[in-house]
Amino acid sequence: MKTTYFMLLRALPVWLAKSRPQRRAFIAEVVAPILAAHPATRLRYYDTEAFSGRCSDIAVFETEDALDYSDLIEELRDTAFFGAPYYEVVDIIPGQENGFQDFDQRTGAAA
Repeated sequence: MKTTYFMLLRALPVWLAKSRPQRRAFIAEVVAPILAAHPATRLRYYDTEAFSGRCSDIAVFETEDALDYSDLIEELRDTAFFGAPYYEVVDIIPGQENGFQDFDQRTGAAA
């Protein structure tokens, strides 16, 4: 079953103080290899700071392998991404896309 995790993040001053080239280098050198090591989990990333005071970014992880997702997050925790920290986790909201339809199909409740 595919699960989506909406991770609401807040960029912290130590991250924002870095230059844009420094930020890109960190993502390329530290974050990208971790993501590549977890091909069962897909990431999409959204900027929200212009539209929300609650969080500055939303990381959307999709996977059918909860252990792969969990391992990916643990590996990020061992980096400055969460360790310095560059980002604070505001909330994590898991969900299944059209879960009610899947339930109906599996149980015959749609009839």
